[in-house]
Amino acid sequence: MIGGLVLAPGVAVPRVLAPLLVVAQCVLTASILIPAVCLAQDVPGIEICTAEKAMERRTSCLQSNIDFLQRTINKLSADHQQKIDAAKAQIEALKTTVISLQKIVNDLQASQKKPAEDVNKAPPAAKETPQARDALQTKDAPASKEGTK
Repeated sequence: MIGGLVLAPGVAVPRVLAPLLVVAQCVLTASILIPAVCLAQDVPGIEICTAEKAMERRTSCLQSNIDFLQRTINKLSADHQQKIDAAKAQIEALKTTVISLQKIVNDLQASQKKPAEDVNKAPPAAKETPQARDALQTKDAPASKEGTK
């Protein structure tokens, strides 16, 4: 066969499937070379200890369960403590933000009250005395007369 892989006389594999066949062969070889000891490792967890007849084996089983549960509790408590610490830090940051925003709001409210107070304090134009109006008119009038002469 042209452009293919010949496995045995009369057995040919197309060129497209050749890389797949090589990978499959590598996986099979690796799985055969893995020692059986690795496959029989004990997985930590809760075991049923009532099936054990001998007292020392039952005690060992119960102690294994206790050790597993203590490790699990310690791991979970450490994880939760980290989450609590992160939440506390975030709460403190949010408190700081709220305080700064409250200050900004107070400053804005104070600045809005100042113009309103200034308008209320300023004497209205209708309450001006006639003498003050005459003085304003005389100051403006000579300047206009001088420009016409």
